[in-house]
Amino acid sequence: MNVPTLVRVAAILHWFVAIGFGVFCVPAIRNLLIGRDIPFVMGFPAYGRGPFERAGIPTTVPLLAGFLLVCILEAVAGYLLWQGYMSGAILALVLLPVGAVFWWGFALPIPPIFALIWTILILVNWQTLR
Repeated sequence: MNVPTLVRVAAILHWFVAIGFGVFCVPAIRNLLIGRDIPFVMGFPAYGRGPFERAGIPTTVPLLAGFLLVCILEAVAGYLLWQGYMSGAILALVLLPVGAVFWWGFALPIPPIFALIWTILILVNWQTLR
């Protein structure tokens, strides 16, 4: 099956978010497990000091593990989309509200922009998915 280019773009956006943000969960989890503060990446705190903490929700290992799980599932959605599977589109849409909570809570500005783009690309190409 020939997968539309725009569906593949949606897959790439998923991988960018999954890898780009998921990879920094590992050192943040490690730091918290050994009693250190969250690391800084490019001058910004990796998953801390954002709206979650202002709302009284500290950055913890379970919180970061939950976000890492969402990132892994985003990568899976990207793989399924790359293959042209409807299940990838469904997974991507199901993950939107869960991811949005983490993006807001950790003050991550890029994922919502990419999510808007990939959602439009998925919906426009919905009929082409198998």
